[in-house]
This record gives sequence, structure tokens and C-alpha cells, in this order.
Amino acid sequence: MTPQTMTSQTMTSQYATPSSLALADGRQSWRDSGEGPAIVLLHGISSGSASWAPVVEHLGGYRLLAWDAPGYADSQALSSPQPTAGDYAARLDAWLDALDVKRCVLVGHSLGAMMASAYMALRPERLAGVILADPALGYRDADADKRDEVYRSRWTMLAEQGHEAYAAARAPRLLRDDANPEDIARVREGMQRLHVEGFAQASWMLANDALEGYLSGGLNVPATVLCGDEDRITTPQASRALAERLGLPYHAIPRAGHASYIDAPQAFADVVDTFSRPLLKTQ
Repeated sequence: MTPQTMTSQTMTSQYATPSSLALADGRQSWRDSGEGPAIVLLHGISSGSASWAPVVEHLGGYRLLAWDAPGYADSQALSSPQPTAGDYAARLDAWLDALDVKRCVLVGHSLGAMMASAYMALRPERLAGVILADPALGYRDADADKRDEVYRSRWTMLAEQGHEAYAAARAPRLLRDDANPEDIARVREGMQRLHVEGFAQASWMLANDALEGYLSGGLNVPATVLCGDEDRITTPQASRALAERLGLPYHAIPRAGHASYIDAPQAFADVVDTFSRPLLKTQ
């Protein structure tokens, strides 16, 4: 067994155990592994902190902090049933304050990319950089019928079908067509842990907020966009167009669907490391 393998196993073992603490607006849970400059991981709407485990062993040399968004796992839901990305960013800020994280790279996947954009607007001084991964753009500017459809399309199905049926039908869509069965099982297991209340709040934010609404004044921290080249949910075309509108680099993750960090964890981690290392090297 090589030292690197031992390090990866230790990080993965450490990551397996979630932590939690009480903040002023509710309990917050997360997973934590490694040592070094901080990289903070924000999951998407159908996931949770455990989903990042495949990436952990490929990002040695960093402290990896993956939260469970409010309303997910043991994190208390937000007080508003109709939250904005800014509300999630405020909880994120309180959590990072509690952990004394002074500077980090923020990786937001899918709905987490909307939260990351809101956090860029809220606390740019804490951020060394931001990665918008397979980013959800939000539907704030769509018509009322479309917004209502987006809001009700997920959590109502979960409530009506039950967790097992919902996860079985939905999980494969998040990955490439020939996804590893173990990866499909990982996504399915994450969906089976969803809470209807938190899922409904996140769905409201997706339907009624917009990623770019928080960046109208321009980007004030280094950022980049990445996307799985087989993403059927937030497509490569949409992600590349976002990068062009924002004047950002774009990275395609080969043979990866929407959950690109699960389909292709090494390739995903390579982009994160290449982006983060020069930005965090002075810490």
C-alpha cells in the first residue's frame, strides 16, 4: 500500500462521518476531510454531502467541506417556505463563520451553482474562486405557468410516489447513458434520503430565482464553468453559453452526465485542482 493510497483511504474514512452544529437560524450538517486550503462543495437539488465521496480521494492536499443544504440530511430547513439563493447564501456564510473558514474556493453543482453565485455577491472577500459545475440557471424570468411547473415537478412527485419509486425513476437521468451501476445506486440512495420540506424549498428557489441575477454587477472573483458532455439536464450548450455571457473559461468533462463529479470523479477533480491550486497557494 502506497502512502498516497493510505492518504486517500484516510480521507475517505474521515469523510464518511457527518458533523453538525447549531447556528442562530438552525442546525447545519456537513462532511469534512483532509487538511490544507479549503474547498467548499455545494450539492444539487436531488443530492447531499455524501454524494461527493467519489471526488474526495482525488483531491489530496485540501480541506474539503461539503455541506448538506438547509432542509437536507440533518440541516434544518430555512424559515421561509419560499427562499431565494440569497437565503441559502446567508446560511452558508453563518456556517463558514462558525468553522472559521476565512478563504476558500467554492464549488457549486447544479442548484448549488445558484447558491454559489449568490454567495459571490454576498461575500466576495471570503472567496479565492468559484466553480460553477453543471450549473442550474433558474427560471425567474420564465412565465408564471413555467415557473409553477418547475416548482411542482420534483417534490410533488416525491411526495406522491414515495422515495423508492421516485429515486428509481429519476436517478439514472443524472448520469451518462452507460453509467456504472454503483454510481446509479449512489445517486438513488441520495434521493431516498431527501426530505419533502427541504426539497420543496429548493424547488421554489430553482423556479423563482436566477443565477445571473446575482452577477449583474460583474464577477468580482475568479470563476470558471464546467459541465459533463452528456449532461441532459443542464446541457453543455447552456453551460457553454453561460460561460460565454460571463466571459469565463469553460471545461467539458468527458463521458459524464449531469452529476459529472460522480460519473468522472478524476476528471472533475483535475479541473478543481488546476483551478484552485494557484488561487490558494498563498494560504
